[in-house]
Order: sequence, then C-alpha cells, then structure tokens
Amino acid sequence: MAQGIPDGKLFDEEDRLWSELRGLIDGLPPDQVEKVGYFDEGWSAKDLIGHIGSWLAEAGLVLERIRGGTYRPEEIEVDATNERFFDLMHDVAYRDVQAQAVSARTRMLQAWRSLPEPSAEADRWISKAGPDHYAEHLPRLKEWVAQLDG
Repeated sequence: MAQGIPDGKLFDEEDRLWSELRGLIDGLPPDQVEKVGYFDEGWSAKDLIGHIGSWLAEAGLVLERIRGGTYRPEEIEVDATNERFFDLMHDVAYRDVQAQAVSARTRMLQAWRSLPEPSAEADRWISKAGPDHYAEHLPRLKEWVAQLDG
C-alpha cells in the first residue's frame, strides 16, 4: 500500500458493506428510523448509525495517531465505550446522527489514505470499525427492517 492507496480488498469490503448498511437504514421511513426495537436495550436504527459513526470517528483518531507516531495500543473497554457513545448520540436528531456517521467515515478513510506506509494496526482498526463492525450488525438490521416492513 503506497501513500494514498489503501489495501484494495479491505477498501472494497468496507465500501460494499457500508453501502449495504446505509441502504437498509436510508430505506426506512422517517417515522421508523427512531422506532425502538433494533436491540432490546432500547436501540433504534438511528442509534445503530450513531454507534457505527462513533466507532468510525474513534478509528479516524487512531489512524491519525498512527500517522503521527503517537499511537499506543491500549485495551478499550468496549461495553463502557458503547454505553458512552449511546448516551452521547441517543437524543441527537437523526439528520445530525447520519451526518456525523458519514463525516466520521470520510475522515477515517482520509486518515487511512494519508498513512505514509502500510500498517497492520491501521488495517486492524479499519476492519474493526468498518467492515467487521458493519457485518456484525447487518444480520439483525436486516431482520429489523423486515419486521418494520411486515
């Protein structure tokens, strides 16, 4: 991977799954985007996109630290971070949550392209926040969209 050119396979997978995720959520009528039930813990599809966008923002920060040589791998308490992200984004309007997710993804991809050399840790964060994360949520999202349509 030269500067500005992310790993092609990972980049394509991220883009494909992002498009699938966004297509499902964007296809929901506005009154159903915020309907609770995606997760029993009180999540809506809007909360899901807020969750994804928050992790994309986190990945963007990590990639900037990798580029700057200041990244220190640390164990992240995922459940606590997820709870914090939910608390921060839950009451935000859908339009703003959606814009934050798109912006965070763009920033993450730009940070990825700006890396001066290949980085296994960067690719791990891209996978973790992007395609692996999308793939983790897509089966339930598909079920939820079908429930709402039915």
